[in-house]
Amino acid sequence: MPFLKPAGLTAVFGIPLLVCLPILRAGPHVEPVRLPRVEPKTVGMDAARLERIDEVVKQAIAEGRLPGCVIAVVRQGKMGFHKAFGHRAILPDREPMTVDTVFDLASLTKPVATATAVMILMEQGRLRLDDSPTRHLPEFTGHGKERITVEQLLLHTSGLIADNPLADYEHDPETAWKRICDLKPLASPGERFIYSDVGFIVLGKLVERVSGESLDRFARRHIYEPLGMTETRFVPDEMLHRRIAPTELRMGRWLRGEVHDPRAARLGGVAGHAGLFSTADDLAVFVQMLLDGGLGNGRRILDGKTVAEMTRPRQVPGGLRALGWDVETAYSGNRGERFPVGSFGHTGFTGTSIWIDPASKTGVIFLSNRVHPDGKGNVNRLRGDVATFVAEALIPPLPKRRADSAP
Repeated sequence: MPFLKPAGLTAVFGIPLLVCLPILRAGPHVEPVRLPRVEPKTVGMDAARLERIDEVVKQAIAEGRLPGCVIAVVRQGKMGFHKAFGHRAILPDREPMTVDTVFDLASLTKPVATATAVMILMEQGRLRLDDSPTRHLPEFTGHGKERITVEQLLLHTSGLIADNPLADYEHDPETAWKRICDLKPLASPGERFIYSDVGFIVLGKLVERVSGESLDRFARRHIYEPLGMTETRFVPDEMLHRRIAPTELRMGRWLRGEVHDPRAARLGGVAGHAGLFSTADDLAVFVQMLLDGGLGNGRRILDGKTVAEMTRPRQVPGGLRALGWDVETAYSGNRGERFPVGSFGHTGFTGTSIWIDPASKTGVIFLSNRVHPDGKGNVNRLRGDVATFVAEALIPPLPKRRADSAP
Protein backbone atom coordinates (compact mmCIF):
# COMPACT_ATOMS: atom_id res chain seq x y z
CA MET A 1 0.00 0.00 0.00
CA PRO A 2 1.51 3.38 -0.88
CA PHE A 3 2.34 5.85 1.84
CA LEU A 4 -0.49 8.32 2.40
CA LYS A 5 0.37 11.91 3.13
CA PRO A 6 -1.77 13.25 6.01
CA ALA A 7 -4.89 15.14 5.06
CA GLY A 8 -4.86 18.91 5.48
CA LEU A 9 -5.42 22.24 3.82
CA THR A 10 -2.05 23.89 3.46
CA ALA A 11 1.38 23.19 4.85
CA VAL A 12 4.02 25.76 5.70
CA PHE A 13 5.43 27.84 2.84
CA GLY A 14 2.00 27.77 1.13
CA ILE A 15 2.50 24.23 -0.20
CA PRO A 16 -0.84 22.49 -0.74
CA LEU A 17 -1.47 19.21 1.01
CA LEU A 18 -3.94 17.14 -0.95
CA VAL A 19 -6.17 14.86 1.03
CA CYS A 20 -4.70 11.34 1.05
CA LEU A 21 -2.19 12.20 -1.66
CA PRO A 22 -0.44 8.93 -2.53
CA ILE A 23 3.35 9.10 -2.69
CA LEU A 24 5.15 6.05 -4.00
CA ARG A 25 7.79 4.78 -1.62
CA ALA A 26 10.44 2.17 -2.20
CA GLY A 27 9.52 -1.29 -1.03
CA PRO A 28 11.55 -3.61 1.16
CA HIS A 29 13.83 -4.59 -1.73
CA VAL A 30 15.27 -1.26 -2.81
CA GLU A 31 17.16 -1.01 -6.07
CA PRO A 32 20.22 1.24 -5.88
CA VAL A 33 20.09 4.42 -7.95
CA ARG A 34 23.28 5.77 -9.52
CA LEU A 35 23.76 8.94 -11.49
CA PRO A 36 25.29 8.30 -14.94
CA ARG A 37 29.06 8.78 -15.10
CA VAL A 38 30.08 10.79 -18.13
CA GLU A 39 33.09 12.60 -19.54
CA PRO A 40 33.49 16.13 -18.14
CA LYS A 41 32.82 17.80 -21.49
CA THR A 42 29.40 16.12 -21.62
CA VAL A 43 28.28 18.27 -18.69
CA GLY A 44 30.15 21.42 -19.62
CA MET A 45 33.40 20.94 -17.71
CA ASP A 46 37.00 21.26 -18.85
CA ALA A 47 38.82 17.98 -18.20
CA ALA A 48 42.25 19.61 -18.26
CA ARG A 49 41.28 22.04 -15.50
CA LEU A 50 39.83 19.22 -13.42
CA GLU A 51 43.24 17.53 -13.49
CA ARG A 52 44.42 20.14 -11.00
CA ILE A 53 42.37 18.23 -8.42
CA ASP A 54 44.67 15.22 -8.87
CA GLU A 55 47.75 17.33 -8.23
CA VAL A 56 46.55 19.03 -5.05
CA VAL A 57 45.07 15.84 -3.56
CA LYS A 58 48.19 13.78 -4.19
CA GLN A 59 50.30 16.49 -2.61
CA ALA A 60 48.06 16.58 0.48
CA ILE A 61 48.29 12.79 0.82
CA ALA A 62 52.08 12.95 0.51
CA GLU A 63 52.14 15.58 3.29
CA GLY A 64 50.12 13.29 5.57
CA ARG A 65 47.05 15.52 5.70
CA LEU A 66 44.79 12.57 4.87
CA PRO A 67 45.21 8.91 3.90
CA GLY A 68 42.93 9.21 0.87
CA CYS A 69 39.59 10.49 -0.36
CA VAL A 70 36.79 10.15 -2.88
CA ILE A 71 35.68 13.19 -4.85
CA ALA A 72 32.57 13.43 -7.01
CA VAL A 73 31.19 16.30 -9.05
CA VAL A 74 27.48 16.32 -9.87
CA ARG A 75 26.40 18.47 -12.81
CA GLN A 76 23.24 18.54 -14.91
CA GLY A 77 22.01 15.26 -13.47
CA LYS A 78 25.22 13.33 -14.11
CA MET A 79 28.60 12.71 -12.52
CA GLY A 80 31.29 14.44 -14.54
CA PHE A 81 34.04 13.50 -12.10
CA HIS A 82 34.24 10.56 -9.69
CA LYS A 83 37.61 9.44 -8.47
CA ALA A 84 39.33 7.71 -5.54
CA PHE A 85 42.75 8.74 -4.24
CA GLY A 86 45.22 7.14 -1.84
CA HIS A 87 44.20 4.63 0.81
CA ARG A 88 41.11 4.17 2.91
CA ALA A 89 43.13 2.39 5.61
CA ILE A 90 46.74 2.78 6.70
CA LEU A 91 46.54 0.70 9.87
CA PRO A 92 46.39 -2.09 10.82
CA ASP A 93 46.84 -2.91 7.12
CA ARG A 94 46.95 -0.76 4.01
CA GLU A 95 43.84 -0.83 1.85
CA PRO A 96 43.42 1.13 -1.38
CA MET A 97 40.68 3.75 -1.54
CA THR A 98 37.84 2.82 -3.92
CA VAL A 99 35.02 4.95 -5.29
CA ASP A 100 32.47 2.83 -3.42
CA THR A 101 34.10 3.35 0.00
CA VAL A 102 31.62 4.02 2.81
CA PHE A 103 32.45 7.00 5.04
CA ASP A 104 31.45 8.21 8.48
CA LEU A 105 29.81 11.50 7.46
CA ALA A 106 30.02 13.13 10.92
CA SER A 107 28.17 16.49 10.80
CA LEU A 108 26.89 15.96 7.26
CA THR A 109 24.28 14.03 9.24
CA LYS A 110 22.79 17.40 10.18
CA PRO A 111 21.54 18.39 6.69
CA VAL A 112 21.39 14.96 4.99
CA ALA A 113 19.32 13.34 7.73
CA THR A 114 18.01 15.61 10.47
CA ALA A 115 17.22 18.89 8.71
CA THR A 116 15.67 17.09 5.74
CA ALA A 117 13.52 15.01 8.10
CA VAL A 118 12.38 18.20 9.86
CA MET A 119 11.39 19.74 6.51
CA ILE A 120 9.37 16.64 5.61
CA LEU A 121 7.50 16.88 8.92
CA MET A 122 6.78 20.54 8.15
CA GLU A 123 5.33 19.60 4.78
CA GLN A 124 3.13 17.10 6.58
CA GLY A 125 1.86 19.90 8.80
CA ARG A 126 3.24 18.32 11.96
CA LEU A 127 5.90 20.94 12.66
CA ARG A 128 6.34 24.66 12.04
CA LEU A 129 9.45 26.81 11.95
CA ASP A 130 8.10 29.02 14.70
CA ASP A 131 7.20 26.09 16.97
CA SER A 132 8.95 25.91 20.30
CA PRO A 133 10.47 22.44 20.76
CA THR A 134 8.72 22.37 24.15
CA ARG A 135 5.42 22.00 22.31
CA HIS A 136 6.45 18.44 21.51
CA LEU A 137 9.21 17.98 24.11
CA PRO A 138 7.64 19.34 27.31
CA GLU A 139 10.63 18.15 29.34
CA PHE A 140 12.90 20.49 27.34
CA THR A 141 12.06 23.52 29.42
CA GLY A 142 13.48 25.99 31.90
CA HIS A 143 16.12 28.73 31.68
CA GLY A 144 14.20 30.40 28.85
CA LYS A 145 14.39 27.43 26.46
CA GLU A 146 10.65 27.80 25.85
CA ARG A 147 11.47 30.81 23.65
CA ILE A 148 13.72 28.81 21.30
CA THR A 149 12.17 27.96 17.92
CA VAL A 150 12.75 25.10 15.50
CA GLU A 151 14.09 27.64 12.99
CA GLN A 152 16.69 28.85 15.49
CA LEU A 153 17.81 25.28 16.14
CA LEU A 154 18.28 24.77 12.39
CA LEU A 155 20.22 28.05 12.11
CA HIS A 156 22.38 27.48 15.23
CA THR A 157 21.01 30.67 16.79
CA SER A 158 19.16 29.02 19.68
CA GLY A 159 21.79 30.08 22.21
CA LEU A 160 22.46 26.45 23.21
CA ILE A 161 26.00 25.36 24.04
CA ALA A 162 28.08 23.78 21.25
CA ASP A 163 28.61 20.53 23.19
CA ASN A 164 27.76 19.64 26.74
CA PRO A 165 30.29 17.56 28.73
CA LEU A 166 30.96 14.02 27.54
CA ALA A 167 30.36 12.91 31.12
CA ASP A 168 26.67 13.73 30.60
CA TYR A 169 26.51 10.75 28.22
CA GLU A 170 28.24 8.17 30.41
CA HIS A 171 25.20 6.33 31.75
CA ASP A 172 22.49 5.81 29.12
CA PRO A 173 20.62 7.80 26.43
CA GLU A 174 17.78 8.63 28.79
CA THR A 175 20.12 10.22 31.33
CA ALA A 176 21.96 12.05 28.55
CA TRP A 177 18.68 13.52 27.33
CA LYS A 178 17.78 14.63 30.84
CA ARG A 179 21.13 16.43 31.10
CA ILE A 180 20.40 18.22 27.82
CA CYS A 181 16.96 19.23 29.06
CA ASP A 182 18.59 20.72 32.18
CA LEU A 183 21.02 22.90 30.17
CA LYS A 184 21.00 26.65 30.50
CA PRO A 185 21.52 28.45 27.16
CA LEU A 186 24.63 30.58 26.75
CA ALA A 187 22.69 33.37 25.02
CA SER A 188 19.16 34.51 24.34
CA PRO A 189 17.51 32.98 21.25
CA GLY A 190 18.61 34.78 18.09
CA GLU A 191 21.34 36.75 19.87
CA ARG A 192 24.40 34.72 18.79
CA PHE A 193 25.47 32.18 16.19
CA ILE A 194 26.82 29.17 18.11
CA TYR A 195 27.38 26.08 15.98
CA SER A 196 25.67 23.56 18.23
CA ASP A 197 25.69 19.78 18.16
CA VAL A 198 23.34 19.93 21.13
CA GLY A 199 20.80 21.86 19.07
CA PHE A 200 20.74 19.11 16.45
CA ILE A 201 20.47 16.40 19.09
CA VAL A 202 17.32 18.23 20.18
CA LEU A 203 16.09 18.30 16.56
CA GLY A 204 16.75 14.55 16.23
CA LYS A 205 14.71 13.93 19.37
CA LEU A 206 12.00 16.20 17.95
CA VAL A 207 11.79 14.10 14.77
CA GLU A 208 11.49 10.99 16.90
CA ARG A 209 8.78 12.42 19.16
CA VAL A 210 6.67 13.99 16.39
CA SER A 211 6.89 11.08 13.93
CA GLY A 212 6.74 8.25 16.45
CA GLU A 213 9.78 6.69 14.75
CA SER A 214 13.49 6.75 15.45
CA LEU A 215 15.46 9.25 13.36
CA ASP A 216 17.23 6.49 11.43
CA ARG A 217 14.00 4.71 10.53
CA PHE A 218 12.22 7.93 9.56
CA ALA A 219 15.09 9.06 7.34
CA ARG A 220 15.42 5.66 5.75
CA ARG A 221 11.69 5.40 4.90
CA HIS A 222 11.17 8.98 3.76
CA ILE A 223 14.50 9.88 2.17
CA TYR A 224 16.97 7.10 1.43
CA GLU A 225 14.75 4.23 0.31
CA PRO A 226 12.65 6.41 -2.03
CA LEU A 227 15.83 7.82 -3.58
CA GLY A 228 17.52 4.43 -3.93
CA MET A 229 20.30 5.43 -1.51
CA THR A 230 20.88 1.84 -0.45
CA GLU A 231 24.22 2.44 1.28
CA THR A 232 23.21 5.39 3.46
CA ARG A 233 22.33 4.52 7.03
CA PHE A 234 23.06 4.88 10.70
CA VAL A 235 24.79 1.87 12.30
CA PRO A 236 25.82 0.15 9.04
CA ASP A 237 25.42 -3.60 8.84
CA GLU A 238 28.17 -6.18 8.39
CA MET A 239 27.69 -6.29 4.61
CA LEU A 240 29.11 -2.77 4.34
CA HIS A 241 31.94 -3.11 6.85
CA ARG A 242 34.61 -4.27 4.44
CA ARG A 243 34.16 -1.05 2.41
CA ILE A 244 33.99 1.35 5.36
CA ALA A 245 36.88 3.76 5.81
CA PRO A 246 38.16 3.34 9.40
CA THR A 247 38.72 6.34 11.63
CA GLU A 248 40.68 6.18 14.89
CA LEU A 249 41.81 3.55 17.37
CA ARG A 250 39.58 3.60 20.43
CA MET A 251 39.50 1.17 23.34
CA GLY A 252 41.93 -1.09 21.55
CA ARG A 253 39.98 -1.40 18.29
CA TRP A 254 39.78 0.52 15.05
CA LEU A 255 36.45 2.29 14.59
CA ARG A 256 34.97 0.85 11.43
CA GLY A 257 31.24 1.14 11.11
CA GLU A 258 31.08 2.65 14.59
CA VAL A 259 30.49 6.39 14.67
CA HIS A 260 33.57 8.47 15.45
CA ASP A 261 31.68 11.17 17.35
CA PRO A 262 31.81 10.12 21.02
CA ARG A 263 28.43 11.58 21.98
CA ALA A 264 26.65 9.96 19.05
CA ALA A 265 28.39 6.69 19.95
CA ARG A 266 27.03 6.83 23.49
CA LEU A 267 23.58 7.55 22.10
CA GLY A 268 23.68 4.21 20.28
CA GLY A 269 25.05 5.51 16.98
CA VAL A 270 21.89 7.43 16.05
CA ALA A 271 21.79 11.15 16.81
CA GLY A 272 20.68 14.34 15.13
CA HIS A 273 24.19 15.75 14.85
CA ALA A 274 26.26 12.72 13.74
CA GLY A 275 26.13 9.01 13.02
CA LEU A 276 25.23 8.73 9.32
CA PHE A 277 27.39 6.69 6.91
CA SER A 278 27.26 6.92 3.12
CA THR A 279 29.07 6.78 -0.22
CA ALA A 280 29.78 9.35 -2.91
CA ASP A 281 27.31 7.61 -5.23
CA ASP A 282 24.48 7.85 -2.71
CA LEU A 283 25.24 11.45 -1.81
CA ALA A 284 25.28 12.35 -5.50
CA VAL A 285 21.68 11.17 -5.70
CA PHE A 286 20.78 13.28 -2.66
CA VAL A 287 22.52 16.35 -4.10
CA GLN A 288 20.73 15.93 -7.42
CA MET A 289 17.40 15.65 -5.62
CA LEU A 290 17.98 19.09 -4.11
CA LEU A 291 19.12 20.52 -7.45
CA ASP A 292 15.93 19.12 -8.99
CA GLY A 293 13.73 20.85 -6.43
CA GLY A 294 13.05 17.83 -4.23
CA LEU A 295 12.38 15.25 -6.96
CA GLY A 296 14.57 12.17 -7.27
CA ASN A 297 14.20 8.65 -8.65
CA GLY A 298 10.73 9.60 -9.89
CA ARG A 299 9.64 10.32 -6.32
CA ARG A 300 8.81 13.57 -4.60
CA ILE A 301 10.93 13.83 -1.43
CA LEU A 302 10.31 17.54 -0.85
CA ASP A 303 8.21 20.14 -2.60
CA GLY A 304 10.20 22.62 -4.66
CA LYS A 305 9.02 25.46 -2.43
CA THR A 306 10.28 23.59 0.61
CA VAL A 307 13.72 23.12 -0.96
CA ALA A 308 13.81 26.84 -1.80
CA GLU A 309 12.86 27.75 1.77
CA MET A 310 15.34 25.28 3.25
CA THR A 311 18.27 26.60 1.23
CA ARG A 312 17.41 30.33 1.25
CA PRO A 313 20.22 32.40 2.83
CA ARG A 314 19.27 33.94 6.16
CA GLN A 315 21.24 36.55 8.04
CA VAL A 316 22.61 35.31 11.35
CA PRO A 317 25.05 37.14 13.62
CA GLY A 318 28.32 37.14 11.67
CA GLY A 319 27.19 35.55 8.43
CA LEU A 320 24.60 33.70 6.39
CA ARG A 321 23.03 30.31 7.06
CA ALA A 322 20.20 28.26 5.61
CA LEU A 323 18.01 25.68 7.39
CA GLY A 324 20.54 22.99 8.25
CA TRP A 325 23.06 24.32 5.70
CA ASP A 326 25.94 26.76 5.73
CA VAL A 327 26.05 29.65 3.23
CA GLU A 328 28.72 32.08 4.32
CA THR A 329 30.23 31.90 7.80
CA ALA A 330 33.54 30.93 9.36
CA TYR A 331 32.57 27.32 8.54
CA SER A 332 32.37 27.91 4.77
CA GLY A 333 35.92 27.05 3.74
CA ASN A 334 34.79 24.14 1.57
CA ARG A 335 32.91 26.61 -0.65
CA GLY A 336 36.15 27.68 -2.30
CA GLU A 337 36.75 31.03 -3.97
CA ARG A 338 34.18 31.05 -6.77
CA PHE A 339 30.82 29.55 -5.84
CA PRO A 340 28.45 32.49 -5.25
CA VAL A 341 26.19 33.49 -2.40
CA GLY A 342 23.07 31.41 -2.96
CA SER A 343 25.10 28.23 -3.03
CA PHE A 344 25.20 26.20 0.18
CA GLY A 345 26.90 23.27 1.84
CA HIS A 346 28.24 21.65 4.98
CA THR A 347 31.28 19.89 6.38
CA GLY A 348 31.92 16.94 8.69
CA PHE A 349 34.62 16.59 11.34
CA THR A 350 35.93 13.32 9.92
CA GLY A 351 36.91 15.10 6.68
CA THR A 352 33.72 15.17 4.63
CA SER A 353 31.88 17.95 2.83
CA ILE A 354 29.23 18.87 0.28
CA TRP A 355 28.83 22.15 -1.60
CA ILE A 356 25.88 22.77 -3.93
CA ASP A 357 25.36 25.62 -6.40
CA PRO A 358 21.84 25.70 -7.86
CA ALA A 359 22.75 28.48 -10.32
CA SER A 360 25.29 26.33 -12.16
CA LYS A 361 23.51 23.04 -11.32
CA THR A 362 26.69 21.76 -9.70
CA GLY A 363 27.47 19.81 -6.55
CA VAL A 364 30.91 18.98 -5.12
CA ILE A 365 31.23 15.97 -2.81
CA PHE A 366 34.45 15.45 -0.86
CA LEU A 367 34.73 12.37 1.36
CA SER A 368 37.77 11.50 3.44
CA ASN A 369 38.69 9.91 6.75
CA ARG A 370 41.29 12.53 7.58
CA VAL A 371 41.19 11.45 11.27
CA HIS A 372 42.77 8.10 10.32
CA PRO A 373 44.99 6.86 11.77
CA ASP A 374 45.96 9.34 14.52
CA GLY A 375 43.42 12.18 14.38
CA LYS A 376 46.00 14.66 13.08
CA GLY A 377 44.94 15.03 9.44
CA ASN A 378 43.63 18.32 8.12
CA VAL A 379 41.65 18.85 4.91
CA ASN A 380 40.27 22.33 5.53
CA ARG A 381 42.29 23.98 2.79
CA LEU A 382 42.08 20.99 0.46
CA ARG A 383 38.27 20.94 0.44
CA GLY A 384 38.21 24.61 -0.54
CA ASP A 385 40.84 24.11 -3.25
CA VAL A 386 38.84 21.26 -4.79
CA ALA A 387 35.68 23.40 -4.89
CA THR A 388 37.62 26.27 -6.48
CA PHE A 389 39.07 23.98 -9.17
CA VAL A 390 35.62 22.59 -9.97
CA ALA A 391 34.19 26.11 -10.32
CA GLU A 392 37.10 27.07 -12.58
CA ALA A 393 36.54 23.94 -14.69
CA LEU A 394 32.96 24.89 -15.55
CA ILE A 395 32.44 26.19 -19.07
CA PRO A 396 32.48 29.14 -18.77
CA PRO A 397 34.33 29.20 -15.42
CA LEU A 398 32.65 30.94 -12.51
CA PRO A 399 34.21 34.32 -11.73
CA LYS A 400 36.11 34.80 -8.50
CA ARG A 401 33.89 36.25 -5.81
CA ARG A 402 34.38 39.91 -5.04
CA ALA A 403 35.63 40.74 -1.56
CA ASP A 404 32.63 43.02 -0.98
CA SER A 405 30.19 40.14 -1.58
CA ALA A 406 30.70 38.89 1.96
CA PRO A 407 27.99 39.75 4.48
